[in-house]
Amino acid sequence: MIAKLTLSSAALLLVATAAFAAPPVEDVSGKKHPNLAAAQRLSKDAWEKITAAQKANEWDMDGHAAKAKDLLDQVNNELKMAAEAANKNRK
Repeated sequence: MIAKLTLSSAALLLVATAAFAAPPVEDVSGKKHPNLAAAQRLSKDAWEKITAAQKANEWDMDGHAAKAKDLLDQVNNELKMAAEAANKNRK
């Protein structure tokens, strides 16, 4: 049981690191989209707070915290795509 939990924790950490390793959203001139960048920071902060809650509860949250983290990964990807769309549509 402990080995399975440790393996699951390591896998989640790897996925999280990859998801939040992307640079902050920026426009083509190298300037950040300030509102999207702020949303991205808040999403990262939320992900880290969920991880802390999981650790405090010994990962026993019936999968709901993990699902929330999956949704935050989707948020991060959508924010990146929003910035790319804004860059593409900028004239």
